[in-house]
Amino acid sequence: MTADTGGAAPGARRRMPHARRREQLLGEALREFGRRGYHLTQMEHVAAAAQVSKALLYQHFASKEDLFAEVTEAVVAELTGRLTRSVSPDRGSVDNIAAMVRVLFDYATDEPDAWTLVIRHLDKPEVGTELQGLRDRLGEAFAGLLLRRRRADPQMSPGALAVNEYRARLLVPLMYGSLLSMVSWWLDRPEVAREEAEGMAVEFIWLGLDRLRSGERLDRPVR
Repeated sequence: MTADTGGAAPGARRRMPHARRREQLLGEALREFGRRGYHLTQMEHVAAAAQVSKALLYQHFASKEDLFAEVTEAVVAELTGRLTRSVSPDRGSVDNIAAMVRVLFDYATDEPDAWTLVIRHLDKPEVGTELQGLRDRLGEAFAGLLLRRRRADPQMSPGALAVNEYRARLLVPLMYGSLLSMVSWWLDRPEVAREEAEGMAVEFIWLGLDRLRSGERLDRPVR
């Protein structure tokens, strides 16, 4: 049977449909940005990885900034969607924290290129706002789960609740930073069981930070 070339001359390469080509270019850009970082990645790197001309790449994306913005927008939408769906009002806070931790481990395992991009650029707002928004939403989600039990406590006065909320938000950078570092550390150590790493992450967030949020302090000054 003769292959359908769509009327093209024998031996000619069929042009990839626009949507499929765009998807391919975004996938290659994700890998390049994750591997090299935003500043070292050039449009020619993406074009070469996709085996297309730089001119064709510019037909789809006006600049490196536009390309990176679209890549990060897709990553943030996927990850925040997974995190949002993992939380249920029918479960307790610690179970929801465990569910969110599981999502991060799943995402790092299923989408290693996207995970690398997030880790490289999360705290670099100069390369775009999407990942900064992810950082803020991630922190707010964990802070909200830590505060959920206190907000439901009828014995908690409005003043005490305000103090607890302030302390929880002070802990947000420590919380998400340590968790993301833990996941990346585990990825590099296949000898460590995932269940053990996940359990340690949940215990760190719930037992360690919850004690600080509740007002517990060392009985000596930290130097």
